Amino acid sequence: MGEGIRDKSVSGIKWSAIESYANQGIQFILGLIMARLLLPSDYGLIGMVAIFFAVAQTFVDSGFGEALIRKLDRSEADYSTVFYFNILVSIVCYAVLYLFAPFIATFFDEPILRDLVRVVGLTVIINSFKVVQVARFTIDVNFKAIAKATVASNLISGVIGITLAYYGVGVWALVCQNVLSCILNVMILWYISKWHPQLIFSWESFKDLFNYGSKILGAGLLHTLYVNVNTLCIGKYYTPSDLGYYTRGCQFPQLLGQNFTGVVQRVTFPILAKIQNDDKRLIEIYRKYIRLMSLILIFALILLATLGKPLIILLLGSKWMEAVIFLQIFSLAMLTDHVTQLNLNLLKVKGRSDLLLKLEIIKKTISLVILFASIPFGVVAICFSKVIYSQIATYINTYYTGKLFGLTYWEQLKDYGPYFLYSVFACFPAYFMTYCHQFGNLMILLIGAVCSIIIYILILRTRKDRIYFEFIEPLILKLTKRYVNL
Repeated sequence: MGEGIRDKSVSGIKWSAIESYANQGIQFILGLIMARLLLPSDYGLIGMVAIFFAVAQTFVDSGFGEALIRKLDRSEADYSTVFYFNILVSIVCYAVLYLFAPFIATFFDEPILRDLVRVVGLTVIINSFKVVQVARFTIDVNFKAIAKATVASNLISGVIGITLAYYGVGVWALVCQNVLSCILNVMILWYISKWHPQLIFSWESFKDLFNYGSKILGAGLLHTLYVNVNTLCIGKYYTPSDLGYYTRGCQFPQLLGQNFTGVVQRVTFPILAKIQNDDKRLIEIYRKYIRLMSLILIFALILLATLGKPLIILLLGSKWMEAVIFLQIFSLAMLTDHVTQLNLNLLKVKGRSDLLLKLEIIKKTISLVILFASIPFGVVAICFSKVIYSQIATYINTYYTGKLFGLTYWEQLKDYGPYFLYSVFACFPAYFMTYCHQFGNLMILLIGAVCSIIIYILILRTRKDRIYFEFIEPLILKLTKRYVNL
């Protein structure tokens, strides 16, 4: 990996991680407080309608953001065209949500959902005003600006949300927090970016970007439906409390895994797009990304699943105990999610959004079959269906990578498979600690995590892992030196 690309990768990942984890971290910490003030059913109500907002938001972007990032000769006409198109689509999406709100409330047999959908739906229009700003910052690998906007907006809105929850407004505390966060985020991004649209709408630009973006839109819609269809089914066939336990349990591995994968995916896309015509270098760098992510993420998810019970009890309280099993299963389901997503990044970089869409149609058809087969067996079975699907998706996603670059599933398994074995072995101390009932939950977490981390590092050093010595150990030494000099 060249020095220039390495420096951009490190800087981009650092600030993208700050943005993503600050966003989720602040929401998570504030959510811990709100979880003690609100009921599982309050979170369940939000979970019921999440799919509708997620689909609407996917339409708003329409793949144009990624089309802008990939295009090397982008112009002001491109930016302004995307800006106006996004706003138009967002207004249409909100109008649909507003009109269908009563039917959504009837579907779930929850009258409050009518007003809830109409208020939260405003975020669809609000978010459309930041698509171009985010794309411009991403092109420049300037995730620092995005991080500033995210941290500030979530801190302010989170404090207000907690205040409202304290005064007993229930689910509306979550609604107000969400809407206010979007408004503040857009305002700050506009202030930092200094970019403003011109009075330009180019049909030529629109057709060019839509040719690529439409396939991304189709694939994005399928993925969004897949991610949210579980909550739709649980909300329909089970209780709001069941959905509340499910969403809170899944939130922990999502905070850790999904955000980390999203961070690297966002950073690698503009970097790899710049070398899209050099296949040899593209694959060399891609494989390093896979190994680096696997080294960190697989261990972290297995450790999270191992220490899930004391973590839930300590942070949320015993009333959320039923969320533990969902945390553990979802952690396992996300073990290879980074491999899946980075394979898709390669197709995007090469401009093969047509293959991306084809893969998504195949995978999501399979996922629906597995999901509907699991519904009669309960919420745990629905969650476990994700574990089965994730392994199928990983195998399918490597098909075209193998065809285009000769990088087959088995070749990639050699890159990430060893880290799974190392992690399982290293997490045995944490597993045994969960049976030491004489210790408190905090001590179990601390001792179990520290012992497992030390063993994992010793394994990596013993195996002379190149990625560890190239990326992780220099970072540890740097942080240690900085701490000693304080």
